[in-house]
Amino acid sequence: MTVTVAALRETAAGERRVAIVPEVAKKLHASGVEVMLERGSGAAAGFPDEAYEGVTFEDAATVASRADLLWCLQMPEAGRLGDLRKGSVLIGQLQPHRHAEALRQLAAGGITAFALELLPRTTRAQAMDILSSQAAVAGYRAMLIAATHSPKFFPMLTTAAGTIRPSRVLVIGAGVAGLQAIATARRLGAQVEGYDVRSETREQVQSLGAKFLELGVDAAGEGGYARELSADERAAQQQALAEHLTAIDVVVTTAAVPGRPAPRILTRAMVEGMKPGALVVDLAAESGGNCELTQPGEQVDHGGRTIIGPLNLASGAAFHASQMFARNLQHFSSLLVGEDGLHLDFDDELVARSCVAHDGEVRFGAA
Repeated sequence: MTVTVAALRETAAGERRVAIVPEVAKKLHASGVEVMLERGSGAAAGFPDEAYEGVTFEDAATVASRADLLWCLQMPEAGRLGDLRKGSVLIGQLQPHRHAEALRQLAAGGITAFALELLPRTTRAQAMDILSSQAAVAGYRAMLIAATHSPKFFPMLTTAAGTIRPSRVLVIGAGVAGLQAIATARRLGAQVEGYDVRSETREQVQSLGAKFLELGVDAAGEGGYARELSADERAAQQQALAEHLTAIDVVVTTAAVPGRPAPRILTRAMVEGMKPGALVVDLAAESGGNCELTQPGEQVDHGGRTIIGPLNLASGAAFHASQMFARNLQHFSSLLVGEDGLHLDFDDELVARSCVAHDGEVRFGAA
């Protein structure tokens, strides 16, 4: 039985990525999978229709109605979900905590849906980890934004007008985004520090040539995430951090947990205590922000200190972000396709834990 894997043009504001790229489409076609795309769906990411081999292009309704597996970056609009046929499968970053009504629509239509941001953080799931692949893009882009908006050079420069000291950059959060931000700041020549409440990240920060900032709090939790700080721990952390920030030129914050509000790390008072011209780039803006002054999607001037809350940073590097995302989806989809077509094995932890709708039921608690 031939399986059809398809993707539509993403319609969310500012979204330029595409879920199927030519490289992955070619591999799918070679393996006997039929590949379909909505016309022009990859153009914004740098993949015109003519770059795809072995792909059938149709209008959105036709693609959705014929798909066995529909890949997506973000949850499709209600009208597009309505074009999916019973028994088909939707796979992507579905943000189920934000899309309760869409989940109910999928369940009512007999659609199975997998939100890959819910995959457990295990070795086996690494090749499917959309959070990590897109966070790497976001961390890189965030530091470029910081370098562009800072009133100071990042590297040390020796000029005829004298020596320019390097900028002091602090990255808060040493997950994938934070480590990529650290690496990018180092490449740009800044003097870089990294901070995380999980002390086991020290070696990763130091391996990139940055200094690990020690604030006396260790809050390693389960699943690779930090546990919630106690009141005393939070007070100690904020006092030590506030004192340190007075000497910092640029802060990039990356602390976020999928499906939860971002932890508040930088207070108004902390920002006001930074040097005039200091800059904060808050990667957690979409989930409320790590900084009290962050406005999602906005650039805020607060007494000569700038706070930027960028949204969907991965879309800004749509070509490579799409490549990585499509590879993640390809690896996950291999768990669902057998010799006789679709085979959903809910005894597989990766399949079971990422499923948010199946057999007429919503499987995500917040919905």
